[in-house]
Amino acid sequence: MEEAGYFPPKLEGSVMARTRPNVELNEEQEAESQRIYERLRGAFDEELKSMARFMASKPNHQLFGQTEFDLRDRVHELGARVLETAADERQKKGRIRRS
Repeated sequence: MEEAGYFPPKLEGSVMARTRPNVELNEEQEAESQRIYERLRGAFDEELKSMARFMASKPNHQLFGQTEFDLRDRVHELGARVLETAADERQKKGRIRRS
């Protein structure tokens, strides 16, 4: 018997689909974007595998609640790494100073 209510039918129109803006970049910005991506992708790939394993280990009745909060904490840590990496790239170019 299939359990209803756990999984959305599709992501179109969801918050996830609406929060990815299409950003136009000039050449310098695109180069910075690529450097940031290259620095992060290995760590993100490892964390993504870890998150997938974490979620696969949970039965349906444990997908939300504490599991959701644990997963959100891990995603916020990834976001913090993106900010740190972007700031580091700009500091290398002398475009910002660390306080």
